[in-house]
Amino acid sequence: MIHTDGLTKTFGATEKALTAVDRLSLDVAEGEVFGFLGPNGAGKTTTVRMLTALIGPTAGSARLNGYTLGQDDAAIRQSVGLLTETPGMYDRLSAEKNLTIYAQLYGVPDVAGQVRKYLTMLGLWERRQDEAGSFSKGMRQKLALARALLHEPRLLFLDEPTSGLDPEAAKLVRDFIAELKGEGRTIFLCTHNLDEADRLCDRIAIFKTRLITVDSPVNIRQRLYGRRVVVHLGQAANDLTAVAQTLPFVKSVEAVDNKLVVALDNPEADDPALIRALVEQGAAIQFVGELRHSLEDVYLRLIDEHNAPSAPPVA
Repeated sequence: MIHTDGLTKTFGATEKALTAVDRLSLDVAEGEVFGFLGPNGAGKTTTVRMLTALIGPTAGSARLNGYTLGQDDAAIRQSVGLLTETPGMYDRLSAEKNLTIYAQLYGVPDVAGQVRKYLTMLGLWERRQDEAGSFSKGMRQKLALARALLHEPRLLFLDEPTSGLDPEAAKLVRDFIAELKGEGRTIFLCTHNLDEADRLCDRIAIFKTRLITVDSPVNIRQRLYGRRVVVHLGQAANDLTAVAQTLPFVKSVEAVDNKLVVALDNPEADDPALIRALVEQGAAIQFVGELRHSLEDVYLRLIDEHNAPSAPPVA
């Protein structure tokens, strides 16, 4: 669905050139929700503007929906949907009129039907005659999302779709994204909301001018931290560390008060044997859980490593 090879964008004269995107190479599969994460100024919006054929790259290439960037730009713009972080509307026109104009520009066959469909799906049908300028930020965001979907694009770019929304509006937008994924649409999601990315995305890219890593949130966590289970005990844990260390699949053990923190490669397979060995030695096990690092922990660690003077090579 998306393939980029060395995509680069530089702004300014040669002697003072600013590289916003540096040799970006990635692939996004059809039907995937792909998170594109990075700090402000990392080049995320510039990347989206290139991929939607709004600006041209300085170097490199890309293909989207079977079209080649730089050759089929009109077809790319026609075939994708785009929700920008600060979407503009015709504020003095009604919500219905706004969408009607854009549906006509996209050449939508059933303009009225599509406008009604998405205003209804996003809870705006009863406000269809109200001026867009009278809408709250959340309502404007939903209207902009409807605009991005009028022509039924299979590939959708969302730049901070829940930024500044109240919890109820943000949940509606997230649920709608999940529904679009269920329809098989491909979604390229730029967001600072890491919990949102963790819940919605099949894979994420962490990016700061250049690509730092790409993988599923689960795989990145495991690569950085491994997997650790926490055994909560009704007694001090120190006396049981030696028991856990005798098991061949245990990588490390740490006693913290009445808890054992045990590193394992495959907790699903190894937990029963670990628990059995501890119980045989008299352990009063209360419950067992997995220690799970947040996506924020992962993101901050990778950005810090990237910023370090001896930053590792691109993963």
